[in-house]
Amino acid sequence: METTSTTIVEFSDVSKRYGDRPDQPPALDDIDLTIERGEIFGVIGESGAGKTTLLELINGLTTADEGEVRVDGATMAGRSRREMRMLRRQVGVVFQGIHLLSSRTVRQNVALGLQISRRAGVRRTRAEERAAVDEMLAFVGLTHRADHHPAELSGGEKQRVGLARALVTRPPLLLCDEPTSSLDASTTAEVLRVLLDAREKFGTTIVVISHDLDVVKAICDRALLLEKGRMRELFAVKKTDLRAMPSYHEQVKRELM
Repeated sequence: METTSTTIVEFSDVSKRYGDRPDQPPALDDIDLTIERGEIFGVIGESGAGKTTLLELINGLTTADEGEVRVDGATMAGRSRREMRMLRRQVGVVFQGIHLLSSRTVRQNVALGLQISRRAGVRRTRAEERAAVDEMLAFVGLTHRADHHPAELSGGEKQRVGLARALVTRPPLLLCDEPTSSLDASTTAEVLRVLLDAREKFGTTIVVISHDLDVVKAICDRALLLEKGRMRELFAVKKTDLRAMPSYHEQVKRELM
């Protein structure tokens, strides 16, 4: 699906509720939002603010009770299962828990992204698939780990495998749910460089949930603060150089002293 619009994600008066109780507060309430192509967009807020629901609406894992969500020009509501599979080809996802298959090698885990797109009707030869996996492993700096299993990898390497799996089909949109939450400062910087490089090399639009404001300042162009399901404020981020992110020692001093 191709469109000339500069907007890749659009929420128009979107609300989402869970549960049947009339007094149940909405997970998201009256959201109006646009995300532009090629930007890195942060979503921040306390637990229960609605951040994960926002990502699930973009990915079609749930549907809005009110309003409309459009992704890459397509309305997410009212689609058949086959149409949703086609739409999800446009969206890569990196989960907080990574979820690599322990019985498969790094190469095989990355190839899963291609296998899923195959079910959605995308056809590639075996040589093309292998070349795509090799290129993505080189992109995330894990060529030397291609035949290792997840148990042999560090936390940062596992996260980069997750990124490679999400990016191997070259989706125009990448959703990241706390991609650095369990990583130390130096490993966080490695993962953030991959995200910045994906935007630079592939033109990927990235939406990232993070509680770490240093992460938001290092890579995001704008950030949305959600509060109890509502848009509290939309910020233009004053970015810092990735090299200026605090070291682990600096973080410890800042938090403990």
